[in-house]
Amino acid sequence: MKKFVRPLLMAAALGLSFSLLPAAARAEAPQVRTQAPGFYRLALGAFEVTALYDGYTDLGAALLLNAKPAQIQDWLAARFLAGETLQTAVNGYLINTGEKLVLVDAGAAHGMGDSLGALIANLEASGYAPEQVDAVLLTHLHGDHANGLLDAKGKAAFPNATVYVNQAEADFWLADNAPERAAQAGLLPPALPAEQAKPLFQGVQANVAPYRAAQRFKTLADGAQVLPGIRLVAAYGHTPGHSAFLVTSGQQQLLIAGDIAHSAAVQFAHPEVAFAFDSNAPQAVAARKAVFARAAREKLLVAGMHLPFPGIGHVRAARQGYEWIPVEYSPIRQHPAGNPASK
Repeated sequence: MKKFVRPLLMAAALGLSFSLLPAAARAEAPQVRTQAPGFYRLALGAFEVTALYDGYTDLGAALLLNAKPAQIQDWLAARFLAGETLQTAVNGYLINTGEKLVLVDAGAAHGMGDSLGALIANLEASGYAPEQVDAVLLTHLHGDHANGLLDAKGKAAFPNATVYVNQAEADFWLADNAPERAAQAGLLPPALPAEQAKPLFQGVQANVAPYRAAQRFKTLADGAQVLPGIRLVAAYGHTPGHSAFLVTSGQQQLLIAGDIAHSAAVQFAHPEVAFAFDSNAPQAVAARKAVFARAAREKLLVAGMHLPFPGIGHVRAARQGYEWIPVEYSPIRQHPAGNPASK
């Protein structure tokens, strides 16, 4: 036994592990069971874009429409995703233009389950504070995009920001008797029974109330320039005023496309597949096909709020529909995509 004492003392003095001790005497490392903070950054011309992960939600596969359930399952199985539920990310995007800090969509906060509500924590982890945000652009007013406008006390989570949304979207959700109008116009999605519509509309109105009261809520027309380098692009159908935002800096472009797709595994190859929360499914399908076609033709960098985090990549035409090509993890550098000179 003496022959082991000196090596052990030397190892201890040098800060080395006691590799000579029996395995049972060494402490097991506990599993951490958490991910890294959910943000991903890239350069876009002179702009800095940070993808922010709000969390995920499980959607029923039955919410995918215009195809037989067995066919949907076959398409999911091809991506190792077969099952009754789909894990769907909820993303937001922070744009630092050098002059303004702009957030596109605010996430779900904590109104839609414990798996969501991480956007502000990830914004802070990425090096920013909610008070620094100058503008919040909303692709539409569903809760998983707009609940995060409020903090836990019901006050403005972004106290210095002005909120922008498409005029048609504001008219749909914020008008007097909005639920009744939506029902009469046939614009309640299949997954939303009429008797459940009123609380949803009330929630939307509450989310924007502090900003409206402070006169920091503005509406936009189709094609409007929101801020230098950021323009609204109408993509109606998922909601009556659902919009994308085209971000341009120098020769670089990024289309933040909102809810243009809810299942990357299905809707790129089969853009005709609708979603049960679409207000107007045929219009939503047409908008998706138009966005995919443009993105493929112009080689646009695209971001989607429900695409696997960070939800940024390219759309490529394929033999069957389109293919989603996600960005590769890399250092922050100029992204080569979207350069007109390279086409």
